[in-house]
Amino acid sequence: MSQSPASGVLSVTYRLLSFISCKVEREISLKVGLLSLGLAALSALPSEAAERVIIRVGPLRQSIELTDLELFAQTGEVPDTLRLYERFLSPQVQRSLNQTLDLDPSMSDRIITDVIDSPNGELLLDALARIAPNLTMPQLQAAVRLAAIQSEGLSVLGILRAIPQDTLEVDLSAAIALASQLNISNLESRSLSGVLEKELKMDLSAPLSVPLPTDIDPAAKGSVDFFMRSVSFYDDDRDRVIAANIYRSADPQGPLVVFSHGFGADRYFLNYLAEHLATHGLTVVSIEHPGSNVQALMEMPLDPEIAKTPSRLLPASEFLDRPQDVSFVLDRLAETSRSVPGYKDVFNTEDVTIIGHSLGGYTGLALAGAKLDLRSLESFCQDIQPLGVSPADWLQCAAVSLDDKQADLSDPRIKQVIAMNTLTGQLFGEAGLSEVRVPTLLLTGTQDGVTPTLDHQLLPFEQLAGPKYLLAVIGGTHLSTGDPDNVNPALTQLPFMPELQPKLTENLRQMLRGVALSFVAQRSPVAAQYKPFLSSAYVQSFSTTELPLRLVETLPDSVRSWIMLTERLSASQKPNLADRLTSLSYLKTLENKTQIQKSIAVHLQASQVATVLRSPLPFMIGR
Repeated sequence: MSQSPASGVLSVTYRLLSFISCKVEREISLKVGLLSLGLAALSALPSEAAERVIIRVGPLRQSIELTDLELFAQTGEVPDTLRLYERFLSPQVQRSLNQTLDLDPSMSDRIITDVIDSPNGELLLDALARIAPNLTMPQLQAAVRLAAIQSEGLSVLGILRAIPQDTLEVDLSAAIALASQLNISNLESRSLSGVLEKELKMDLSAPLSVPLPTDIDPAAKGSVDFFMRSVSFYDDDRDRVIAANIYRSADPQGPLVVFSHGFGADRYFLNYLAEHLATHGLTVVSIEHPGSNVQALMEMPLDPEIAKTPSRLLPASEFLDRPQDVSFVLDRLAETSRSVPGYKDVFNTEDVTIIGHSLGGYTGLALAGAKLDLRSLESFCQDIQPLGVSPADWLQCAAVSLDDKQADLSDPRIKQVIAMNTLTGQLFGEAGLSEVRVPTLLLTGTQDGVTPTLDHQLLPFEQLAGPKYLLAVIGGTHLSTGDPDNVNPALTQLPFMPELQPKLTENLRQMLRGVALSFVAQRSPVAAQYKPFLSSAYVQSFSTTELPLRLVETLPDSVRSWIMLTERLSASQKPNLADRLTSLSYLKTLENKTQIQKSIAVHLQASQVATVLRSPLPFMIGR
């Protein structure tokens, strides 16, 4: 890519955001290989020079002496005081500490002025003000100018030495939040938010081609009394105990509905939806996957290798075991219906709609016919760039160690799929999802920082071969669809991936009650009566200012064209971050252009940035 004068200025801004890798460990619910500290360009008026940096994460404080960093930069040797960080002090970090940017003294002030006055400079200064709150904005502006005219060139250590105070205190939570926001997948999702909201919007004042029935309200609680019973099934072949909640009435009817939860959650994650379907006479079985539920996560010992090896967090076997859990439970329920008194024909196991969230979405798609294809996953995981990776992209790499690279986990009893915030990524290869021919509804949240929209929902949606719907929750996050009584409220306070407060997502859950019931009903004699509720008009009627809702059966042309461009880039060569950002301009939206302008400086030449490691634990806990 040729470098225009504008991109030259962007390169300068990028180099001002060199990162130093650090790590602090906390209890398992917040364990994280911490993102690098955005310390470059932190300098100011010449007075007392900084001698140390104090890293603050909540109540935890860790002091780093600059002389120790200088020794490492010069020799590559790790001083005793930095042994805690030895795993992260790689040769790449050493090169970043030594890297200098030479500027012509006669031009440096002009270049820095252009940077500071640009949208990129505004983003940079605002971010640094949050990361180092004890420095004022004028100090930060002066710091950038001062650092640019150093005779030895602009470097991280030189900048730190110019800070006008003995100790610089850095708020690591703010740094983590910043880096999380600059994740390339998140940037793509934000750009798509405006596109999907506007292009999928319909005029609700216009007459509908198929009016919504007035005598049916699928979102309202049904009149059927039901009871819930918790059971456990033991699989001898796999030495695996599978717990499940069964919701059923005295006179069950219609297809069987099976729920599969996400990683780090449990069988209660969508309890409100299971109960709603049961009040309409449906039998629901909510399965708990023992190798990837909240209990397995919380029992895991602290392991510093998790950041390097995702299979230590999520066993690779879970990608096979989860679909097999569902098939095994269906076998047992079928046997119960045949042979246990009082349960004759209770479980319609030959006609199943599966509803899955996150890793449960993967489970549902695999059962519906998507062929696991891991042949390209190993190279993807080897070359993955930490600044451009989402937690789901990182987590899917746990599957690399599977011996069976092309597993067929399909079960012909699965007749329909609802996959919400599904984790797909590279797990099905280039064509595996084209094997899914059953009706499928994919839900995407455009502010989902765990399973971002493009790679995990939009690309999969385009590949599906059967009847399909895309339900777009504009501004929705990863856990927005969960039962508020079964989602840890502390997750709404995380700086890494803030979740929405339950009061903001109530309309979404109410809409899901109606849509899920109407979708499942398509396998029943009343399909025609409920079909009108699988419409844009019905879904959009639940929209709020904070959370617009959209439903389509095909993507708008602008998004499809952009996806085709992205796929061509990927086919010709693995696109770098700048290529992916630049391709977003194809969407031609004002919001997108602004976001690109504010972010491309950070991602330009991202391969030179020091290694950043992070564990997705705080993102994944669903309870």
